Amino acid sequence: MASVRATILPDGAFLGDYARSGAYTDCYVVDLPRPVTQCEFVEAFYTSFVFRMERWLIAVLLSRPSTGSEVRQLAAGALSAFAAWTVERRAPDQLLLAAGNTRSWLMASPGESPRADTKLYFGSAVLPMRTAGSRDSHMGWRFRLLLGFHKVYSRVLLAAACRRLAAVQ
Repeated sequence: MASVRATILPDGAFLGDYARSGAYTDCYVVDLPRPVTQCEFVEAFYTSFVFRMERWLIAVLLSRPSTGSEVRQLAAGALSAFAAWTVERRAPDQLLLAAGNTRSWLMASPGESPRADTKLYFGSAVLPMRTAGSRDSHMGWRFRLLLGFHKVYSRVLLAAACRRLAAVQ
């Protein structure tokens, strides 16, 4: 299995606007040795074992349940809200979801080497919080506390999607 690695946002990435605005952004990528469509990637990502656990937590803690059928509709472009997220932007090769001050982004693009038919990207943005009555913004203590976990979890999520794609090959 190919390894997930941190990388810079590719040109044209929807998260680029957030990176330029001062939000925290990250980007992870994995190369797969076969063609994968954006639709396949989105479905594999949100139906992986790891993300099914997150969906369960969202259903229990936030009363926002989601189903496999909704994942397929989201992947096909037929759904504009999913669990805790709403679709902010969509293109044939990208999906940007918003939930509060966070964004989740998925992108499938052709690979650049003979061993990588597809590059799969996953990234996040966290928008700074505004201080009441001030123009100042900051990331907050929760962000700093959870950042290490977020970085590890992002890699785990992308790796789980890759395993799911390998299983349906």
